[in-house]
Amino acid sequence: MSPVATVRSCFGEKFAIPRQPGLCPSAWGRLVFHPEYRSPEAVRGIEGFSHLWLIFGFHETAGQGWKPTVRPPRLGGNQRVGVFASRSTFRPNGLGLSLVKFEGVDLTDSEGPVLLLGGLDLVDGTPVYDVKPYLPYAEALPEAAGGYAEETLLRMPVEISPDAGADFLKLPPRARAVLMEALSLDPRPATRSEDSDREFGALLCGCNVRFVIRSGICRITGIEKTARGSGLNA
Repeated sequence: MSPVATVRSCFGEKFAIPRQPGLCPSAWGRLVFHPEYRSPEAVRGIEGFSHLWLIFGFHETAGQGWKPTVRPPRLGGNQRVGVFASRSTFRPNGLGLSLVKFEGVDLTDSEGPVLLLGGLDLVDGTPVYDVKPYLPYAEALPEAAGGYAEETLLRMPVEISPDAGADFLKLPPRARAVLMEALSLDPRPATRSEDSDREFGALLCGCNVRFVIRSGICRITGIEKTARGSGLNA
């Protein structure tokens, strides 16, 4: 089994990516098909769907093997559950499933057709093995139980320090929204949630975004352009 496409994403590294799709609605990406699959015929009819399922590979952790039990962030990173009762990246076959917003097809790109995506939770360079349309009549189950992950997700306020204010305003509106949405979810490892003295850095929207979290508030302290990650035009 070989990938059919690669995702070019606004997330330059695993750190600070939302742990599930849809939690950062402003996040964007481009699904670029590999040469043998670059046929407009292969995506004929896709324009009628609002969301797509992506079957992808956890390429950055695949070499680390799998674990029978994991510690989900939703349980504070201290309690263990079985790997098949989680969405951990450390899986026997290293496959993931993500539901993303479909924002259109770019047929003018030299690598086209390129699928334009929103609300994704995938790091730049993620290999995609298949694309399938989301079917609301069969797959929307509001009565479904969410197990240990059923609690409402909390967000924290995000502030911009004076030192970062000018650089923040230089970013496109959608990139600014990604920073606010992603950091409001507290991207720190669950076991470091009490670490209030450390300054963290995350590669978001082609920038190294530095921040600290104190007293339940995330404060962006610096924003620097970087060559790492995808500097896509939002």
